[in-house]
Amino acid sequence: MSIKRLVDPIARFLVGGLLIFSGLIKLNDPVGTEIKMEEYFEVFTDDFGSLFHYFIPWSMEIGFFMIVLEIVLGVAILVYYRMRLTTWVLLLMMVFFTFLTFYSAYFNKVTDCGCFGDAIKLTPWESFSKDVFLMVFVLHLFWYRRQYTAVLRTRNGHALVAGVTAVCIFLGVYAIRHLPFLDFRPYKVGSHIPDQMKSPAQPIIEYTFEKNGETVTSEKYLDAADGYTYQSSRVLNEAEIKPKITDYAVTSVDGEDITQTTFTGNKLQIIMYDVRKASASRVNDLKKLTDALDGKVEMLILTSSSEELVDGFRHEHQLAVPYAFADATVLKTILRSNPGIALWRDGTVLGNWHYNDMPDATEILGLLQ
Repeated sequence: MSIKRLVDPIARFLVGGLLIFSGLIKLNDPVGTEIKMEEYFEVFTDDFGSLFHYFIPWSMEIGFFMIVLEIVLGVAILVYYRMRLTTWVLLLMMVFFTFLTFYSAYFNKVTDCGCFGDAIKLTPWESFSKDVFLMVFVLHLFWYRRQYTAVLRTRNGHALVAGVTAVCIFLGVYAIRHLPFLDFRPYKVGSHIPDQMKSPAQPIIEYTFEKNGETVTSEKYLDAADGYTYQSSRVLNEAEIKPKITDYAVTSVDGEDITQTTFTGNKLQIIMYDVRKASASRVNDLKKLTDALDGKVEMLILTSSSEELVDGFRHEHQLAVPYAFADATVLKTILRSNPGIALWRDGTVLGNWHYNDMPDATEILGLLQ
């Protein structure tokens, strides 16, 4: 058996399967990809010029296109659909992402590439290594692109690719207009937020000492009385001890840190990271909900908008709910909706709702019984 015949099925199913898997995870949460694209464009704006600043408002559209393209390319590879064109597009995409992950890793710019959404977290160097490994098989497919025979006839191949594209668009739009089908975020229903903010493991520290001109390493701190001179130390399991939530913080209008108060009692958190972009069509439903719950549940608007904008918004819509401030990215992570509803009891998430799935007071009170 030739090397080509051995590598062909490996490359075909590995590349195709991984593209589909990665794409489906991101299709589950296109807003998460939008957040990651915004982060990359902000970094590129600082490092390469203001041109990339103009891409930020289009982060959703660009990210959505890349998600669908990734899945369609995976399917195309599996059925050897128009391999001359498919492998060219795939190679260009892989070159771009390999550069992106290398740049992120080498310059420590974006600590999570978002390759597998919130489901599987990779460090920048792990992401780059994954792309380099995958590139080997992509180059194999590209080199022999003229020798592959399509599994399906031309018309059937066109129909498959068109069908996959249509299904991906439908599922992606549905996920945007509601919440992710599968929630991998630390703020999902059932999570206890304070626990998510704690380190899941004890740090393992490696100390470096010098004794009699020799370097000695130890996971214990060695006594200077025994002739050891401390040189340096490093955490060996840094990735394992990092809490799932590191940036959740809430500040009152007066500038007071009220983070801990959001973990006490029953709290209806109205997530509105930007009041200017809040869905006006659902604000009336939100007002009805808050009016019905007035005096029964403590409510709080969490926003990153300015005090002036929030006061204007509340006055315009007669929304008599107090508000506090949090980081916009954190709020987008809590809920992929603007506005969105999160119900917490003593820091445990009881429910999350998109504004298109606005609950009524009966549902909220029922969860609190």
